[in-house]
Amino acid sequence: MLPLSLAELAALTGGRLADALDPAAQVTAPLAFDSRTVQPGGLFACLKGEHTDGHDYAAHAVRAGAVAVLADRQVGVPAVVVPDVLVAMSDVARTVADRLTDTTVIGITGSAGKTTTKDLLLQILRRIAPTVATEKSFNNEIGLPVTVCRADADTRYLVLEMGARGRGHIEQLCAVARPRISGVLCVGTAHVGEFGSRQAIADAKAEIIEALPDAADGGIAVLGGDDPLVRGMATRTRARVLQFGRAPDAHLRISDVQLDEAGRSRFTLTTPQATAPVRLQLYGEHHVANAAAAAALALAAGADLDTVAAALTEAQPLSSGRMQVTERPDGVTVVNDAYNASPDSMRAAFHALGTLARGRRIVAVLGEMRELGHESAQAHEDIGRQAAACGVQYLITIGGEDARAMAVAARAGGAQAEHVQDRAAVLPLLEDLLGPGDVVLVKGANACGLEATARQLGAC
Repeated sequence: MLPLSLAELAALTGGRLADALDPAAQVTAPLAFDSRTVQPGGLFACLKGEHTDGHDYAAHAVRAGAVAVLADRQVGVPAVVVPDVLVAMSDVARTVADRLTDTTVIGITGSAGKTTTKDLLLQILRRIAPTVATEKSFNNEIGLPVTVCRADADTRYLVLEMGARGRGHIEQLCAVARPRISGVLCVGTAHVGEFGSRQAIADAKAEIIEALPDAADGGIAVLGGDDPLVRGMATRTRARVLQFGRAPDAHLRISDVQLDEAGRSRFTLTTPQATAPVRLQLYGEHHVANAAAAAALALAAGADLDTVAAALTEAQPLSSGRMQVTERPDGVTVVNDAYNASPDSMRAAFHALGTLARGRRIVAVLGEMRELGHESAQAHEDIGRQAAACGVQYLITIGGEDARAMAVAARAGGAQAEHVQDRAAVLPLLEDLLGPGDVVLVKGANACGLEATARQLGAC
């Protein structure tokens, strides 16, 4: 983090110092909202959550090395007392971003694939120059300021994943750190219950493009050209547009896609100037689009195609719960794709699973999909039918009535299926069911907590 004194922090956040012995004391390490991640010299944000209050951990954070805390009241340790801690976090990050004059900010959004794309882009760009990227999926008004504050004077690329729960959210994130390069991957059905329609989702995602500077000032919009809603965003910016995809007119074209026996993709990337082969270590054909998006963003940032292709070929999954494959000693293969779920990502997982299984028995543990609104019941029934059609032979669903509907639809499609209300019931059910050669997919909305189940299952 770029150093900031406590006096500067008070001024830029509209706060006041309390219990601070030295207004000139410097914060030199990143912002944190979890006291367990505080670094010596850092700044701890006392956020109030549904079940915990960060103010209760202020003293612990200072003992761990925080110079001070951001708080909305005095807490008995050095503090910058501000009207709103969350707003103050953005104020701090905006100041840091404004002072990163030699850093190119790259924004990424999309209904699916943005975390994987961000991870791949990080592995490309850090071959070229110091790069900071969003960790995990810290892509909201809490996580983005934390990422920005990890950058320092040596950072040349700052890669920011941006999510949205409604119109205006991405616009607010871009106001904290304005991107010079932005990418929109796709517009799917995730969160359609909150937005109301795919067009409304597209309008929200387009905010990351609308925030770009003009082409004359270096703005570049990277768009998924195979999605008509994303392709149409080209008219919403004065930045230079670079499209990627399988279409013949794509600026970065994907061709010759093939899958190996484990379901990993190899393909060719072509620009007007060059062509390069890529062989991914990631499982599932859907990662081809993610890799192409990362490649297009890297090319926009100044990388050459050979460097991009070499980095993609060596890239590994960095974030948990996204098509992580574990081969157990007893011959069972566990596929942990439990970070989140939407109808689109469910279908992609089934497709990948069919290739990976290669005729072996497929078992799926599926939690509910969330935020689908009035389409939720129908979407869950459709996924249940598709699971059976894609070769899932035994299905366990977890959750409420929507999950139950998924199991009923799968049974109607010829699969064996069982519904449980609590994920604690899953491992006992699988204990006697699984045998050597079986492939098990674990996937569901993040709120279902199935990533812990997947990890337990993989360790069996």
